[in-house]
Amino acid sequence: MAQDTLQENKQLLANFGAEVFGKKELSNLHSYMHEGYIQHNPLVPQGLVGFKQFFADWFNAVPDWNYSLTKIVAEGDTVWAYGTYSGTQQGDWLGIPATNKSYSIAAVDIFRIQDGKFAEHWDVIDVYGLFKQLGVIK
Repeated sequence: MAQDTLQENKQLLANFGAEVFGKKELSNLHSYMHEGYIQHNPLVPQGLVGFKQFFADWFNAVPDWNYSLTKIVAEGDTVWAYGTYSGTQQGDWLGIPATNKSYSIAAVDIFRIQDGKFAEHWDVIDVYGLFKQLGVIK
């Protein structure tokens, strides 16, 4: 794969992260992801619509929601981001009543790109750490 394409894939993820996770702006998702976006995280509904609803709910429950990007890596049609999700849960989220507790968890998000847009997503997230910090588990 050409170096240009790898750089374009990394830039797509960087732009997406800045707009969606930085500005919490969900109105332009169609320019970043396919309508039929395949989601492999069982907590997030399928497709662009499912992604939008999940993150709207998360942003609403965690008004100080923050994502800090550490690294982006691209190989073939895949781009990976390593970063930290953090904030204070002030509303109901994932079936958990508001805890007013803060969390900070590491995550790796993996996207497959097709025709210049995200087509598929996998992630590895410290869910145990999240639930422990929110007081859901001891």
